[in-house]
Amino acid sequence: MDRFDTMLAFTRVVELNSFTKAAISLNMPKATLSAQVANLEKRLNVKLFHRTTRHVSVTTDGAVYYERAMRLLSDLEETESAVSQSNLSYRGRLRVDTSGTLGRQIILPALNDFFRRYPDIDLELGCTDRAVDLLQEGIDCAIRGGMPIDESLVARKLVQTRPITCATPTYLEQHGTPETLDDLKEHLVVNYLSQRTGKVTGFNYLQDGKKVEIHGRRRIALNDIDACVSAALADIGIVQLPFFSVRNHIQTGRLVRILTDYPTEIATVYVVYLQNRHLSANVRAFIDWVVALFAKEQENYLKCCPNAL
Repeated sequence: MDRFDTMLAFTRVVELNSFTKAAISLNMPKATLSAQVANLEKRLNVKLFHRTTRHVSVTTDGAVYYERAMRLLSDLEETESAVSQSNLSYRGRLRVDTSGTLGRQIILPALNDFFRRYPDIDLELGCTDRAVDLLQEGIDCAIRGGMPIDESLVARKLVQTRPITCATPTYLEQHGTPETLDDLKEHLVVNYLSQRTGKVTGFNYLQDGKKVEIHGRRRIALNDIDACVSAALADIGIVQLPFFSVRNHIQTGRLVRILTDYPTEIATVYVVYLQNRHLSANVRAFIDWVVALFAKEQENYLKCCPNAL
């Protein structure tokens, strides 16, 4: 291993506070990583970590070395990219996390294109609506709705849409089409039960710049967006859901947009990654690919919902 590989191993242990997690993150045996750090300490003639059977923490000397090592690793990556982007090595493991809806509706259907471009990248894709800790879980980047509040993350905007209020033609034939928000209060609705907060979400709209939440006659609340879509398709009630979860059904006519004169809040999707970790060629490739992918989705949204933004 060269010195830069050793620096990378050291910085990952600092970030994860664990030799085991760092080894998993770098896809190497723990013994190999421990030997690298031990050799680094021997070469520098300083102690970089305080170790106990249950805890690892960086020493004062280790913290100083970490800051300088991160700058060097970042400079190395930028230099390699500047000299020859075509010679970068796209291979090895890449860990990405996204929401279930975005994963199923957008990422997975397009992945063959990504693999044709980067056949040697081993992608691990998590599709979950739970909040993930990129640092602690060793995730390279994540795709999420809403601006992250964690200041350690860099967020790059991918797409902007608005939630869609819709129902099946059959439901609307049987119960009528609401024309106003007051009408909506008397209709049967399918609500989303947030897994993060444990709360049932109402239907949200903007009136005179203020957020208004409408509660109809709830028939069922579900903690899965795809299940909410299935309930709507079964004529159970009206739903308000992210555009990507209903876009195909809107296009085929199985679901019909309603209350289009009442705007909902803009929902922004971001790709996020840690700002103090240098980006590997794999991560840069995936981010560039996913930015282009969502640019097409932005065009599709504006075609489906003109003048919505």
